[in-house]
Amino acid sequence: MRQAHLLLSLLVIFLASAQAPERSDYFPGLDENAMRQRLESTDIQPMEGIWYYPAEKVTIGIERMPQATAHDQDYRLIMLSSEDLELLPGTVMGYMRATAQDNKYLLWLYCERDHTTLLHPLECVATVDSQHATLTFDPPHWDVKIKVNFARFLPTLFRGISITPSIEREKAPIGFKKIYPEGEGNKFNHVRYL
Repeated sequence: MRQAHLLLSLLVIFLASAQAPERSDYFPGLDENAMRQRLESTDIQPMEGIWYYPAEKVTIGIERMPQATAHDQDYRLIMLSSEDLELLPGTVMGYMRATAQDNKYLLWLYCERDHTTLLHPLECVATVDSQHATLTFDPPHWDVKIKVNFARFLPTLFRGISITPSIEREKAPIGFKKIYPEGEGNKFNHVRYL
């Protein structure tokens, strides 16, 4: 009984820590040049860098979370520049956490805003390619399909026939494209534990 209580407590703590903060943070003075300097001064990991989000015309920086924070996300996404002048450079747009699969990450992006503050993170799964050059995600969407059998209103001959038209179009992926560092000349440092 005592072990079950301990396991249940650990599960509750884990589930509570798996969420992003309800409101975004803000780091004043953090723009693209400051992010480059920050990244050049650390041992950069493959996910870290400056990325471009063409759907919203936003440049973001992805950096590892400092160990001393209360939140357990592995990376944070910080807006560096945008066509939307209401959002300030240095605003945290979301968080990412590695999963058991090397190319999959849990991604929390803020989906609402209150003037310059972003609110209510939306969770989705992001996929990174093998070169760590693109990061795509499929935001959750709700699909409601209603089928009506019009043959039911016709004579008995048509009750056994069912025609269901369906059009499925390929959708362009939504995501980020890495703009810094890029190319073969930039090797990433991997942490090795001895």
